[in-house]
Amino acid sequence: MLTWLLAEQPISLGYTGAQHKEWSFELALAAHAIDQQLRHSHDFTTTDSSQKPQFFRDQQAPSSAEKPAASASTTSKEDEEDKHIPQPLRQLLGLPNPPQPGENTGIDPRTLRQRRNDFVNYDKHLERRKELTKKMSRPYYRDWKNMRYSKGKTFVSPNALFRADKALYFPNLYGQTLASSSFSDTTPVLRKKVSVVACFSSTWAEKQVKTYVSKSENPELHDLVKESGGVTQLVSVNVEENTLRYWIVRLFMPLLRRKVDRERQGKYFLVRRGFTDEIKNAIGILNSQVGYVYLLDGECKIRWAGSGDASEGERRSMVKSLGKLVDEWRNEGSGQRGTGEATSKEINAVAQS
Repeated sequence: MLTWLLAEQPISLGYTGAQHKEWSFELALAAHAIDQQLRHSHDFTTTDSSQKPQFFRDQQAPSSAEKPAASASTTSKEDEEDKHIPQPLRQLLGLPNPPQPGENTGIDPRTLRQRRNDFVNYDKHLERRKELTKKMSRPYYRDWKNMRYSKGKTFVSPNALFRADKALYFPNLYGQTLASSSFSDTTPVLRKKVSVVACFSSTWAEKQVKTYVSKSENPELHDLVKESGGVTQLVSVNVEENTLRYWIVRLFMPLLRRKVDRERQGKYFLVRRGFTDEIKNAIGILNSQVGYVYLLDGECKIRWAGSGDASEGERRSMVKSLGKLVDEWRNEGSGQRGTGEATSKEINAVAQS
């Protein structure tokens, strides 16, 4: 086709007939050579990749032999996620100083003059900037994504109590109880009692907490609370930092009162402010969507802790640890205060049971 077009073009540049025939003959030879090259060497419709031009051979899709490597790396990553197993808790949880009423209320006690001075203080601005940067660097869905690892369980409960002379303190929190519309501190309620404190901030976390403290899941715990003669108590801390969710919970306070026994309504706290990230990290709350349970002695020291869904072994360990705290509290009046340290025989017994 290309040969015919070149050969049949009219004389339009003023060439003579002889010159035109000579040029036409040379063009015809060149066109014929190009046609042969296109037909035999550059056939784009061929299915053989070796016959395709170099450009198309470079741009072709990766071969099937390369694909299993990517799938193998993806599979290994999924295996690593599945192998994430919570480890037993070995470090102490809590704050170094005893809690005091009035702490961590979230209420700003500054006067207008003090607020104005802090507003124009450059150093205060730098501190506030660091706080905001730390909050912004934390992904919003991080806690939800971590729920796929063992349902968010952070650690496995210890088999024995933390020593009384080494244990750290549970912080003071400030919130509204079901028994009254006024706000109060948790420390006066927790002092001079052996307390089972359940902390949660969502329905999922509340269900996890119930695997430790509900009567249907752990009847031995409730039997021990009754037999203690008022020494032990169950305390619930519902943390709702989101303003909208907080007011929704307050709107349904009457329904909560119906579900909670009258004697426990004064020990159900709805906390909105003051529960900072530093305090959460100190007591082991690393995921806000997970429920946590603590055993406290009469000095508000954390002697045992649990997270996530409770296993059968953790429930047994919790009941045994609570029994030891009750005995320790009773011996305290007679000057026989125990250290709360379990012996190796007791640890092995709990591990084998």
